[in-house]
Amino acid sequence: MIAKQRPAQDTELSRPAATVEGEEAVLPTAGRDAAPAAANPVAATQVEASQAAADTVAANQTETSQAAADTVAANQAETNQVEADQAAAETVAVEPGAADSADTNPVAASKVAADAVAAVVLGGVGKLFSAGSVTALSEVSLTVGAGEFVSLIGPSGCGKSTLLRIIADLEQPSSGTVAVHGKTARQARIDQDYGIAFQQAGLLDWRTVQANVELPLELRKVPKAERRRRSAELLEMAGLTDFATRYPPELSGGMQQRVAIARALARKPSLLLMDEPFGALDEMTRERMQAELLRITGETSAAVVFVTHSIPEAVFLSDRVVVMSPRPGRITDIVETGGWGRAGAEDADEVRSSAPFFEAVAAVRQALHGGHADLPGRDLR
Repeated sequence: MIAKQRPAQDTELSRPAATVEGEEAVLPTAGRDAAPAAANPVAATQVEASQAAADTVAANQTETSQAAADTVAANQAETNQVEADQAAAETVAVEPGAADSADTNPVAASKVAADAVAAVVLGGVGKLFSAGSVTALSEVSLTVGAGEFVSLIGPSGCGKSTLLRIIADLEQPSSGTVAVHGKTARQARIDQDYGIAFQQAGLLDWRTVQANVELPLELRKVPKAERRRRSAELLEMAGLTDFATRYPPELSGGMQQRVAIARALARKPSLLLMDEPFGALDEMTRERMQAELLRITGETSAAVVFVTHSIPEAVFLSDRVVVMSPRPGRITDIVETGGWGRAGAEDADEVRSSAPFFEAVAAVRQALHGGHADLPGRDLR
């Protein structure tokens, strides 16, 4: 009897899978061996992540500690600097011969305060007009303190008005620096830190007196109620309340100038720039306007830079008179006049006719004509 043979496929199924040529056959392994093999990469990844996190925390802690240390050091340095500045500010020169007094020199203290809040600081200002190559100003340096009244006087064409326009940022200096209350002239103009008045009042004939005074406030979008309040206040101060609804052609020259001054004060500037504002007035009106100007600036505490050709006017109005040379304009002398008008404001006529006043006028005239002014002391109070 012949035995039956098994089909060939059964034999084939019992054998391992054929090895692909060039590759090694991979046989399945037991389940217990496969699990650890699959878990190892995950574990390694977790270890690496944990290590990276630890490194990051350590780095952050180091950076935080360093930043804190830097901040402490910076604060300490700033404190030291503040203390040093405070000590320097408190160190004011003691008046000679006053060793028995612990009080500081009031004159030096006043100078420090004036320098800190100077209304105008000019440093080496020069102006060259390219047309015709005209040098109008050369190396002009001047400081005007807060609340100080300073007049510029000199021959025609010496650059007084040009200097005033440079302070007002209406002209650009060719050299030097200009600061108005610690700002550039341009920024001071934008912020309206000063008021300006010229020889001509420059009022708008189609606007009432009140509307002319309110114009700077209107341009700054100040609410109407506030404009009305401020203009009423200024017109009362200028003695023009009864003329609020009048128009400029209906006013005298002196009244128009008072309107112009009131308009210049509308924004409560701490500086007034005035270019011969009383030049076109008769003598009586001029003297009355001088007294009005001193009264108004006394009430507002505004500093004033005032251009004039009149020596008596400069002496009467000013704390100091700055004397300028012919073109190119330079400062040749500064005469300390001491504010005659303020000292004797109750009787201006008596002041103007006093011998010391004439001496002050003579001193400025001497400086104007090339000699150094030697002004004797005086006491009118």
